[in-house]
Amino acid sequence: MESITINATPDGRLSRKAASAYLGISVKTLANWAYRGIGPRSIKVGGLRFYYIREIDNFIASNIGLHQTK
Repeated sequence: MESITINATPDGRLSRKAASAYLGISVKTLANWAYRGIGPRSIKVGGLRFYYIREIDNFIASNIGLHQTK
């Protein structure tokens, strides 16, 4: 597993690009999720979308095992 550096604001917000890297998905996928109302909760500030790390972690925790095959 490779290591990546994620830059967050002091209050724990990530840009869409940083959030997609944190999740290991493309920026386009994360944008599509936001448009469809799925994925981690986000906020809009000045026209930009941000994701709180705790919301991403909650999203991951609540979706563990949903897409695993048996």
